[in-house]
Amino acid sequence: MIQITDQPIDCEAVLKTVYDADCGANLLFTGTTRRMTGEQETKFLVYQCYQEMAIKEMESLAAAAKTKWPIKQVAVVHRTGKVEIGEASIAIAVSGPHRKETFAAGEWLIDELKKKVPIWKQENGVDGNQQWVHPNAEAKGVETP
Repeated sequence: MIQITDQPIDCEAVLKTVYDADCGANLLFTGTTRRMTGEQETKFLVYQCYQEMAIKEMESLAAAAKTKWPIKQVAVVHRTGKVEIGEASIAIAVSGPHRKETFAAGEWLIDELKKKVPIWKQENGVDGNQQWVHPNAEAKGVETP
């Protein structure tokens, strides 16, 4: 399952899509809107994307993960539009025979998604400040000016 949606993500349903009877490890990563980013208090986030290109790149990353690690299934769902505090903006699920490779694949997927997939995030602060966050800067742990 590779999907972009403007609706809340059903994380449990995403995890169920990767179930495989031959796998002992089922991983679910969710990225949620946090209240504080540094000193800035967040009111909500807004995500936009170039959907056709984003889906294609997400599919490519899922396929690449399957060649890098002995994992069986991958699901990636990203949300667009307004995402409130505590809501998931992304869910990545991976199943594999063993936990070590499954964790490695999940971490690689979120890191690569932030670098390569054309999805943009706007932080909206409680003070009315709006700021678009460059995905490459965030993925590298660099503060946006």
